[in-house]
Amino acid sequence: MQNAFPGQIRVGSRRWFLQTGMAGLGALGLPSFQALATATPVRKKSVILFWLSGGPSHIDMWDPKPDAPDNVRGPFQSIATRVPGIRVSEHFPLQARIMDKLALIRSVDCKASNHTPITMQAGNALARRTREGDQGGGFPSMGSVAAKFHGANDPNLPAFVGLADKWTSDVYGAGNLGSSYEPVKGSELSGRLLLPEGLTIPKLQDRQGLRNRFDRLQHDLDVSDNMERMDGYSKQAMEMVASGKARKAFEVDEEPQKLRDAYGRDSIGEKAILARRLVEAGSTFVLVSGAWGYFDHHGDEVRWGGIVKGLKPLLPRVDGVLYTLINDLEVRGMLDSTLILMMGEFGRSPVINVNAGRDHWTNCMSMVMAGGGLPTGKVVGSTDSKGYDIKDGRVRPADIAATVFKHLDIDLNSTWHDSQGRPFPIVTEEGRPIPELT
Repeated sequence: MQNAFPGQIRVGSRRWFLQTGMAGLGALGLPSFQALATATPVRKKSVILFWLSGGPSHIDMWDPKPDAPDNVRGPFQSIATRVPGIRVSEHFPLQARIMDKLALIRSVDCKASNHTPITMQAGNALARRTREGDQGGGFPSMGSVAAKFHGANDPNLPAFVGLADKWTSDVYGAGNLGSSYEPVKGSELSGRLLLPEGLTIPKLQDRQGLRNRFDRLQHDLDVSDNMERMDGYSKQAMEMVASGKARKAFEVDEEPQKLRDAYGRDSIGEKAILARRLVEAGSTFVLVSGAWGYFDHHGDEVRWGGIVKGLKPLLPRVDGVLYTLINDLEVRGMLDSTLILMMGEFGRSPVINVNAGRDHWTNCMSMVMAGGGLPTGKVVGSTDSKGYDIKDGRVRPADIAATVFKHLDIDLNSTWHDSQGRPFPIVTEEGRPIPELT
C-alpha cells in the first residue's frame, strides 16, 4: 500500500500522532476539520464554479452583437437557441439546445476586478489585489464562506476543493477568515488518503495507547483538556481516512467511458467529472479551472492566441462540458441541489485589436448560471449595441455572492470575524440575490 506520509514515521511517535490528529491534516494537504464538520447543513446543497481564467470574451460567447460593425461583431456568427429571442455564439450549439436550463447574465459589473481571481471569486468589489501583503483586503472567497457557514455535506469530505493547475492565479482562498477554511488542493489530495503502510484501523482506534503516549510527551500541559480537544479532531481524521469516501470520489476511472468522452478527455472535462463526483460524495463548493489564463486572448502573438486561433478551439470544449454536466446532474436528481456558475475575472474589449484579439475589459462581463433550482431559460441584463457597457440589469459581485449563499441556505446577514475579533458581513455593499433569479 502507498505510504500516505513522507519519510519513515514511527507509529505512536509525537510526529505520527500529530499527523494523524489535529495537526496532521496539514500533512494531508487539508485544512482543519473545523471547516469540514462544524456546520451541519439543513439540506445537501452544493456549488460548482467553472473559472474561465484570463477573461472570457462576452461578445464572442454569450452576448453576440450581430448588427455591430465587423471589428466589433468579430469573426463568429450567432445562432438561435431553444428559447426564442436568445442567441449565442455559433460555437455553442449544445448550450443552444438546453437554453431553457440556463440563465445568461450579460450585465456583470467587474470594474473592481483585475487579472486575478480575487474579486469575482470573493463576490466582493472590496476584495482586490494590492501591492501590499494582505491580498484581497483579507476578505474571503465564496468557497471559504461556504466552508465556514455551510460546512461539508458529508464530514468525510472537504467542504471546499479547488481543481486547478495554478493555485494563486486561479484559486482565491480564505483571506483573514482563517486557514481552517482554505480550499483543499484537489491535485494533491487524491494520493494522500490512504493509511500509512503497516497501520491498521484497530491501531488507530487504540485511544488509550495514544493517550498514554501523549501524556508522556505533554506532561507539562493540562493533558486532560488538550487530549479531549485533540481526540475529537483525531477521530475525525481517522474516520475520513478509514471511510475511503474522499478517496473513492477521486476514482474517476469508475465512470462509463462514454460519459468521460462526453465530458471531454481534456483538463476541463476531467476536472468537471471529478467535481460532480466530489459534490455527489459530499463536498459543498468545488472550483474548476481548465488552465491558467487560457481565456486571455489578446492576439496571435501571445501564448493563448487571438479570437480565432485561441478562443475558437476552446468554445466547443466549454460547450460540451457544460451541456454534459447539466444533463448528468439532472439524470442523477442533483441539478436542483447543485448551483453551476461559469465565469472569469472580466470581459474582453469590444473592438478587435490589430493582433486579431481582444484586450481586457472591466466594464462588463457575461456569465452563466444553471441548476440550483433557479428560474432559467432567460437573460439577465444587457449591454449596449457594441458591448461597451451595461445598459440595464447591473449585477455586482456582491449580488453573485448573495445568490450563491442563498442557494446554500446561509443567512445573508451573517458576519465573520478576523483574528482581532472585528466583524465583517459575508455580503458587502448591500448585495442581494439577483432578482430575476429568485
